[in-house]
Amino acid sequence: MDADSFARIAYLGIILVALGGWVMVEFRQRMGQALRMGMAWGLIFIGVMAGYGLWSDIRQDVMPQQMVSEAGTVEVPRAQDGHYYLTLMINGTPIRFMVDTGATGMVLGDDDAARLGIDPASLMFLGEARTANGVVRTARVTLPVVELGPFQNRDFRAFVTEGDMPGSLLGMDYLGQFRMEFAGGRLILRQ
Repeated sequence: MDADSFARIAYLGIILVALGGWVMVEFRQRMGQALRMGMAWGLIFIGVMAGYGLWSDIRQDVMPQQMVSEAGTVEVPRAQDGHYYLTLMINGTPIRFMVDTGATGMVLGDDDAARLGIDPASLMFLGEARTANGVVRTARVTLPVVELGPFQNRDFRAFVTEGDMPGSLLGMDYLGQFRMEFAGGRLILRQ
């Protein structure tokens, strides 16, 4: 234990002794009441800490992830990790993509490809892509229907990666059809 940690523990100890002394003096004839109040405040503290710890899970359901406005724009809030995530409907299946303006194509991870009924074992991985994790082999696929809110593309060319990639990437082949604006922690797409 370093000196800084020891000083913090000593400081907290002094506060606890002072608080405990005040409780003893204030409630010397009513210790049962003091214990009930202490338990109530302890439960309140635990509830607040549990709510804070679960906020990232709750936030996914409470806060909108992407919105389509009446003007036909799609708005996406920036995630806590600093990235933007769009959910596209591909053949009626929702697939979540990380927006990657540095990527060229739409790249499906093997899990998302399997959800779309694409068997990676049946693909011919003839292409290559340079990623942050190195060079990976890719196979070209055609997606019959790709939808983002009111926008629809038919027979859209995408790639499935052979490498281990969690999630899928949405590159400029798809994003290039939109005018993109980054404002107030939101990505706004317009056609």
